[in-house]
Amino acid sequence: MPGKADTSPGAQFPSSRPPCLTPRREALPLRVRIPARGDAGTASPSSGAAPGPSPQGRCSLCPRPGDAHRGRGRAGRCRCPGRCRCPGRAPGLGEADPVGQRGRSHGSPGKAAGRWMPMAFSPGLLVVAGSFAAFRLLNRGLERLVPPPPSARRNRWKWRNIWTSLAHSVLSGGGALAGFYLHPELSKDLVGTHPPGAHSLVAVSVGYFLEDFVDMLCNQKLHQSWELLFHHSVVIVCFGIAVLLHQYVGFALVALLVEINSIFLHLRQILLMANLVHTTCYRLNSVVNLGTYVVFRIATLAWMTHWLFLNRQNVPPATYAVGTVGMAIMTPMNIILFYRLLRSDFFKSRRDGQREKEE
Repeated sequence: MPGKADTSPGAQFPSSRPPCLTPRREALPLRVRIPARGDAGTASPSSGAAPGPSPQGRCSLCPRPGDAHRGRGRAGRCRCPGRCRCPGRAPGLGEADPVGQRGRSHGSPGKAAGRWMPMAFSPGLLVVAGSFAAFRLLNRGLERLVPPPPSARRNRWKWRNIWTSLAHSVLSGGGALAGFYLHPELSKDLVGTHPPGAHSLVAVSVGYFLEDFVDMLCNQKLHQSWELLFHHSVVIVCFGIAVLLHQYVGFALVALLVEINSIFLHLRQILLMANLVHTTCYRLNSVVNLGTYVVFRIATLAWMTHWLFLNRQNVPPATYAVGTVGMAIMTPMNIILFYRLLRSDFFKSRRDGQREKEE
């Protein structure tokens, strides 16, 4: 009858519903079991399906729903940024251990989510840049904080440079001792362990050595500073590897123990420039300087060389070559400096003392 509702079953439940009334099925998150490091194979969903690209074109380890998934890139890899996790994959150049940093993507160095990620966005490089700027500002303002004495006014830039180096030696040497005290695991694993504080300290040191390199290049003649420039170049390369790879941070922290002796080396230079050679303070500093030189510089470099030789099978050839060249350069330089200190402070003639003061 017209005006009467149709109550037949077919009318109430039509075989084909309009699209607007069709209920949506929300994508359920996949439950993934990530095996421990060293297990064979890759992670698989709890349903027991084999790992690999899903029908939607994403990696089975990607927890994103289908509508938020960005599709599949090269070789069937998920393109969602920072979502795929592969516990069984070894870290490559420019990458940290996947266990230590979750969310790293497949592929080659610096490649995340199917895109090339430039190394300039590394947090370690930002710390290096900030350290360079901070030490540069400190160098500019030190003449007001510590005015040079009359005997050092002829060489104002060197007065500022030594005080800047002293500030870095106190920071890095004390920080290295604190790092090994607060993180005992660093002494057991010099390669893979990288606490954020220790990594930042190495990055800060790279920034300082860059600043000191630029300062000497701009204010001193090349024939007078080529040894320190060469020394800084080697340190920047070796520490830069630790900052970029997040590896060998413990080994770099051992090298920073040398800065404990550098504190007394810089104090010695300050006393020389202030014309305080014939004082008790200078003589006491000379004795402490010589003792810390043997303990924290010669013994430390010898131990680092010994460690590098014993672990040559566990270190990549390129890294081993850089470390070996660095030790081969640093060891003779420090032996020559030790001889100069002995001759100057304990077997010094008047002519040698006057020459060292002028330099």
